Amino acid sequence: MLSIGDMARSSGLSVSALRFYDGAGVLVPARVDPLNGYRWYASGQLDEARLLARLRRAGMPLADIRLLLAGWSSTDTELVRRLLQSHLGRLERDLSDARRELSTVRALLDHRENPMASPHTASVRFTVGAPELAAALDAVRFAASTDPELPMLAGVLFDIEHGGLHAVATDRYRMAVAHARGSGDGAPRAQVIVPSPLADAMRALLTEGGSVQLTVDSDHVALEAGARQAAGQCLDHDFPDYRRLVRLPAGTRARVDVPAFREALATGPVRTAEVTEPGAAPRDLSVLKVTDDGTVAVCADGDDDADRIAVDRAFLLDALAAGARDQLVLEFRASTAPMAIRRTDSEDTFSILMPVRLDD
Repeated sequence: MLSIGDMARSSGLSVSALRFYDGAGVLVPARVDPLNGYRWYASGQLDEARLLARLRRAGMPLADIRLLLAGWSSTDTELVRRLLQSHLGRLERDLSDARRELSTVRALLDHRENPMASPHTASVRFTVGAPELAAALDAVRFAASTDPELPMLAGVLFDIEHGGLHAVATDRYRMAVAHARGSGDGAPRAQVIVPSPLADAMRALLTEGGSVQLTVDSDHVALEAGARQAAGQCLDHDFPDYRRLVRLPAGTRARVDVPAFREALATGPVRTAEVTEPGAAPRDLSVLKVTDDGTVAVCADGDDDADRIAVDRAFLLDALAAGARDQLVLEFRASTAPMAIRRTDSEDTFSILMPVRLDD
C-alpha cells in the first residue's frame, strides 16, 4: 500500500489534488483508515494516477477522465480511443478559434499603434529626492521579470507625470507600484522602461540625501547624483497599461505585524502547485484567510473556507520585505482576484499578487 504522500511523489499529482480526485470519485483510495482518515492506495493504482496526471495536463475534463479510467481498467479500449480522439478534436477546434480571435486582436493593435504619440519618446528632466527614489526602486525591483520571452517586462517602468514619478515592475504573477514626488520640466508625460541592470546601477548611486536629476531623452535615460552618473539605453518596448491593471474593487483589509506574519508563513502549512511552464519547478503556496477577529491566518491543510486565497509563498515574502514596514495591510477580495499588500502610510506604494487556484 502507498500512503497519499508516496502516491503524490510517485505520480506527479499533489496531495491536495489526490484529495480532490478522491472527493470527485475519479481516483478513490483503496483504503481509508477509519480512525485517522489517512488514505492508502494500492500499488496498482499508481499507473492510473500517472495517467490521470497526464490527462489533466492535456486539459481533459474530469467527466471524460472518469469514463476513460473506467475503460482503461477494463477491456474497453475502443471507449478510451474515442474519448482521446474527441478531446483532441476539441483542442484543435479551440486552437483554431483562438488563432482567429488573436488574429483579429493583432489587426486591431496594428490600427491603434502610433509611435509618434507614444509618451516613451518624450523628453523630460525630473528632480527628485535621492531617498524618495531609492525607496521607490526598493519597493518595486523584486517584481521585475527575468523571463527572456517577455523582454518588455525585464526592467522598471519610470512613468513621469504631473510632478511625480511612478516606478512599476511586473512579471505577470505580481506587480509593484511606488510613487516619488518631485519636479520636472519638458513634456507633460514621459515613460521609459529602465533595464534591470541599469535600475540597479541607479539605485547604487542613491546612498546619500539631497536631490538627484533624472533625464529622459527619447530612448536614453540618465541619473545624475552629484558628480556621479548612471546612464544607458531604455528598453525599446511598450509597457502594459499598469493603471488599468491596478484598478481593483474595494476588498477586506487586515493589518498584519510583519515579523510575526513572516514567521507564520515560514512555519505554517505549505501546499505544492505544479507549474505548466516547461522546466519550471513546483511552487510552494500559502493559503490565507481573514478570520472573524480580523486577523490573517495561514490555513491548515484541509481548510475549505470559501474566502481563502492561495498565493506563492516566496512572492509574498518578497512583497513583505519590499514593503519595508513593521506594519502592512493585506487587502483580500475573491479567491480568484489579486491580493494587495499596502503600506499603512501611503496608498501610492503597493504590490499585488495573483492568486493560484486550489480546485485541482
